[in-house]
Amino acid sequence: MKKRMALPLPDDAVAIRKLAAHSMFELFSSVSQGMMLVDRTGRVVWINEGYKRFLPALGFARSEDFVGRPVEEVVPNTLMHHVLETGKPILVDLLTNKAGTFVVSRIPLRDEAGEVIGAIGMVLFDHPETTLQPLIAKFARMQQDLDEARQELAARRGTKYTFASFIGTSPAALEVKRQARRAAQTDSTVLLLGETGTGKELLAHAIHASSARAKRPFIGVNLAAVPETLMEAEFFGVAPGAYTGADRKSRDGKFKLADKGTLFLDEAGDMPLALQAKLLRALQEQEIEPLGSNKVIKVDVRVIAATSRDLKAMVADGRFREDLYYRLNVLPVKLPPLRERIPDLEALAESLLESIAARTGMPQRELSPSALAVLAAHRWPGNIRELRNALEQAAMLTDNPRLSAEDFTQVLPGTAAPGDAAKAGPPRPLPQLIAELERSSILSALAATGGNKVSAARMLGISRATLYEKLGEMK
Repeated sequence: MKKRMALPLPDDAVAIRKLAAHSMFELFSSVSQGMMLVDRTGRVVWINEGYKRFLPALGFARSEDFVGRPVEEVVPNTLMHHVLETGKPILVDLLTNKAGTFVVSRIPLRDEAGEVIGAIGMVLFDHPETTLQPLIAKFARMQQDLDEARQELAARRGTKYTFASFIGTSPAALEVKRQARRAAQTDSTVLLLGETGTGKELLAHAIHASSARAKRPFIGVNLAAVPETLMEAEFFGVAPGAYTGADRKSRDGKFKLADKGTLFLDEAGDMPLALQAKLLRALQEQEIEPLGSNKVIKVDVRVIAATSRDLKAMVADGRFREDLYYRLNVLPVKLPPLRERIPDLEALAESLLESIAARTGMPQRELSPSALAVLAAHRWPGNIRELRNALEQAAMLTDNPRLSAEDFTQVLPGTAAPGDAAKAGPPRPLPQLIAELERSSILSALAATGGNKVSAARMLGISRATLYEKLGEMK
């Protein structure tokens, strides 16, 4: 199909258009509070009489000192250069500088070929705080809502825990905190290793909170919870219309959201091989390429990874890239299981019971010595997460303010209350049963406190002298 050629305008039509343009120019100049013209380079070439009254506030005594200079040098905060670069008008905007606050309009000027040759800037209203009070008030409310939303988002993306949240004074706990504090002083990648429920996410938050990036975002992603088909988009973002059904707007990925801050990769051992190569490149080059885009974006992200898997074994089996393993394993920190932190169990339980009471509204519960003995004897395959679950279940199943050993026999499989074994078989003398119960409780308390007799006596609710007397009887 042939393209129709544009017919030249009659002479009278050209004359009418020029007259209309001249009339509109004169109209804008007369109705506005001030007007200026800039050329295609952004240099001021003309101002009307109305604009001259703003010159003293802008620091100019004569119009000759103002005209002829680049507009961004003489009008702070102007967006004239943006109009010249894009060719798009900014019809209504608020401009604030030394001369005051103004409602302004900026319109590009084009030649007959459609090329931008300059722009008109007009001051529509000065002192809008009085002349446009309803509009300004609405703008102020919207700005306040935006600021509050940003603050809330920043709070949600900030850290929830510090090193004080990692409870424990056992040698194992103190060594973990020492290593983590050293890691916080660097920008190197950290790999947190440990069984499920040992507190890896809490420690990642604490490292970020003590680092130089503390005021920047902390973005976490659990790789075990993200479908494999969505992982690339989750990490690197999506360009507008990257695939059928995609949002027409772009969407930032986790790397972009964590820019200048920390990206926490939880369950890193669950990462599919297809993503591992792209993640390695992002870590090495500190740059990403959104899905459906050919544009590379530079980022500045510190990575903390965590896993409960044996990554070395996965490398040997070909399920995890060796080069990525070494890239993540720069500063390894191994978190001990709860069964190796029994001396911390009482402090952990007290803190968890306080948290449970605050969250559920239930009364604050305490632990009896017999309950502590039962908890100390448990193997805790689920670690601190299992401990919290057991404490919450036990608290919900009784109205007693003090939890006893019997309260945990229902919630911890394989756990027997002290004395249960003695109940089986033919009856035995009561003094023998009491002695066995005492022996079991004392041994459990000593195990829970790492052999500290003062703490064990406190846990059992007896004096230190009584404990020494009982230990003498047990020899």
